[in-house]
Amino acid sequence: MANVVVIGSQWGDEGKGKIVDWLSERADVVVRFQGGNNAGHTLVIDGVTFKLHLLPSGVVRPEKLSIIGNGVVIDPWAFLEEIETIREQGVTVTPDNLRIAENAILILPLHKDLDLARERALGKDKIGTTGRGIGPAYEDKVARRAIRVGDLGESDVLMERIGKLLLHHNALQRGMGEPEIDGADLKARLEEIAPKIMPFTGVVWQTLDDARRDGKRILFEGAQGTMLDIDHGTYPFVTSSNTVAAQAAVGSGQGPNAIDYVLGITKAYTTRVGSGPFPSELTDDVGQGLGERGKEFGTTTGRPRRCGWFDGVLVRQSVKVNGISGIALTKLDILDGMEELKVCTGYMIDGEKFDHLPGSSVRQAKAKPIYEVMEGWSESTQGARSWADLPATAIKYIRRIEEIIDAPVALLSTSPKREDVILVHDPFAD
Repeated sequence: MANVVVIGSQWGDEGKGKIVDWLSERADVVVRFQGGNNAGHTLVIDGVTFKLHLLPSGVVRPEKLSIIGNGVVIDPWAFLEEIETIREQGVTVTPDNLRIAENAILILPLHKDLDLARERALGKDKIGTTGRGIGPAYEDKVARRAIRVGDLGESDVLMERIGKLLLHHNALQRGMGEPEIDGADLKARLEEIAPKIMPFTGVVWQTLDDARRDGKRILFEGAQGTMLDIDHGTYPFVTSSNTVAAQAAVGSGQGPNAIDYVLGITKAYTTRVGSGPFPSELTDDVGQGLGERGKEFGTTTGRPRRCGWFDGVLVRQSVKVNGISGIALTKLDILDGMEELKVCTGYMIDGEKFDHLPGSSVRQAKAKPIYEVMEGWSESTQGARSWADLPATAIKYIRRIEEIIDAPVALLSTSPKREDVILVHDPFAD
């Protein structure tokens, strides 16, 4: 049985939620392996829209096991709030169908406060974080002062861990002219929520190893996108975790051999939320039109997304960095009715041609797209479920994308609805 990793091949917001939900019907276990509740995956099921942030997309299918791996940072209050939100929509989440890694890091109120304070201090140079404390929590993890989920069950040593954490954070508070954090108050809040969190806690790496031995199919669900990866993205305008496919193994406690197929979710055009370079960005009526037709607003933040032409250079880079086996091309229908389409096939930077996006932030900011112009189509592709339903020019556009990025289209999504998918190759078949 193949195990599949789903990642975003651009700057996130590629439509991972629907694809993961569609694939989860074929999976037995669905795993989140990085990020936190800064993610936003939208699922439309039987006319009901679910907006998930921390929970794996598999939770909407009660018969599946959902797992939050050790690579995720968890806001316990947001976690319980999200469970309650989808409970009101008819989905019940219990320790029987959702497990949290005992060695996952907790996001605390002090992390969110620090996140927001730093963004305010940066002003126009801000990174564009969601303000949910993701970055500061990962910082504490790397600095070995974080509080982990399993620590909630160790009340006798919890205050000691909080003391070490506040040695750092209260120094920051004083430096910013803010009042110090009360350790006793933080301990009381954690002890209050611990009984609600601990029943979900388990030895996730062992659970996944058992599932693999039993021949169960595992779907690893990534958040954000490759170009937001802390190592491989448009640094420093990135998230604070590794978003690439290799993190699926590290962030869930499995070896590299756990991954059989890497599916890169890829939008038929390009979008980005927040600050940072965006070579193919359109600031004209065409870009505005893409945003309006595509309803391009962040699931988590509600911020409008910047829109541009398809950037084949970035996606080709993602294909190589992730070892992408095939892509799921989404939102093709948003291009319906456009007479002319453009695809970025290279960059010009200071008079030099590049076939990749350089690591230098200075060069990234200077990158100018080299476009290939293609004919658009007037017919509708929305809801298409076979190649025969697509206009010839739409198929030509898809085939050219495959050539540019050096990867085949495995799935084609033609609307937000779960059933509107053209399957070219089943990732679980490998």
